[in-house]
Formats: sequence, structure tokens, C-alpha cells
Amino acid sequence: MNQINSVCVYSASSTQIDAAYFEAATRLGTLLGEQGICLINGAGRMGLMAATSDAALAAGGRVTGVIPRFMVEQGWHHTGLTELREVESMHERKQLMADLSDAVIALPGGCGTLEEVLEVITWKQLGLYLKPIVLLNVKGYFNPLLEMFAKAMEEHFMRPQHGAIWQVADTPEQAVELIRTTPLWDVSVRKFAAI
Repeated sequence: MNQINSVCVYSASSTQIDAAYFEAATRLGTLLGEQGICLINGAGRMGLMAATSDAALAAGGRVTGVIPRFMVEQGWHHTGLTELREVESMHERKQLMADLSDAVIALPGGCGTLEEVLEVITWKQLGLYLKPIVLLNVKGYFNPLLEMFAKAMEEHFMRPQHGAIWQVADTPEQAVELIRTTPLWDVSVRKFAAI
């Protein structure tokens, strides 16, 4: 079992999405708060990001938001978090979120969420991030991405071993269980980085 004190959650800031996504985000935040796992996210004040934060806080948990200064200047940040960390750039934001976390869970989201999860998967492939990564596949949202990964492996753009970089959960409960039980990677995985 992994010692999980904090988890980075990537998620949408959109508000125009199905209620099932909000339900999953709220449940995930509640679980993290109840279990004393600090939520690390992008500090957004809307969408699934806010829903996860609000639920974690309501359950007695802690939330650390990491956000670029230009977003704070636009008023896009959640003002009720346990801690708000301002950074200079999106790159710095992603690095700090990863550095602060013992695992990653990705909720459904748009380009920003997909970009974040693909970057951390790439870091793990290169042995730069060795911790669990879980896709919370609400309503099968990530199925097309999983099909793309399968095609990449089938066509030898990725090794079969790379399929173990991420885990897939159908429920928030499964996601929290997987971050605790997925074995940590070793830097020796770097030998598989090249095809």
C-alpha cells in the first residue's frame, strides 16, 4: 500500500457538462477530505475543479491550489482554499502540482485536462514521475483516449509495458483504491522509453 498524503486532481473548469461528472467530482473530493488526503489542483473557482475542492473542504479536508498569476488577475481562482500558491507560468503550475502530489487522478476535462494528463504520463514513461496515475473514466469519457493508447502500442509508437503507466477507474472509490495499491515505478523504466 502506498502512503498517500496528497493527490493531484486534473479536471474541467467548464460548467456546461452533465451532472454525472459533477457527482463524481463531488464524491472524489468527499473521499479525499474524509481520508485526510490533501487535494492538489489548479485552484479554479468553477466546474469540476471547484466541485472537488468544495467537497473536500466540506468533508474537513485540505486543498492546495496552484495557479498562474495571470489567472488570479482575471479572478479565475477559488478564494476559499486552504492554501493558494501563485506561480508565473502554466509550466511552473504543472511542475509544482506534480511535485506536491503522491499520485494523480484525472477527472474528465477538455484540452487543458487532457494536456496535463498526457504530460504526466509522458513524465512517467521517461521515469520523471514514478507515482500512480489514474483516469477516472466517468461515463466512459476516456474510452477514445484509451483506444488511441491501444493503437499507439499496436503500431509500436509505445511499448506494451507503457500500458501500465496509467490505471483506469470507473468510480471515485476505485480511483482512491488504485492510488493506494498501484506499485510505484522505478527509474529503471527509462530503458523502455525508446522503442
